[in-house]
Amino acid sequence: MTSEYLTNWLYVWAFIVSGGVLVVLILLIAKLVNPDHLSTGKVLHYECGIPPTGSPWSPFAIRYYVIALLFLVFDVEAVFLFPWTLAFRTLGTAGFVEMMLFILVLVWGLVYAWRKGALEWA
Repeated sequence: MTSEYLTNWLYVWAFIVSGGVLVVLILLIAKLVNPDHLSTGKVLHYECGIPPTGSPWSPFAIRYYVIALLFLVFDVEAVFLFPWTLAFRTLGTAGFVEMMLFILVLVWGLVYAWRKGALEWA
């Protein structure tokens, strides 16, 4: 092995170790600076001034999860569409056809979710 190769790995390990030391140092400083005075208001589930009533384990509508997943799917679509638009001219016909298939699958999923009523709030 050449000395340049070992020097490069030494730099990598130096950055890893210094990053770890920095994380531990920041956590220690935060622990020392942070006042640790627990009051009854801080221990409550809600810190809005109103005492909580009932059980915190209440049923949660699955509709919110479906909406979140749909948002995530279309957010990922936007992430894939942006670089595609930047490299549109270099990709040629194959890149265009592949992206149209990708968009077609997403539109098909949107239509399916719409017909199943997943986008209805009430």
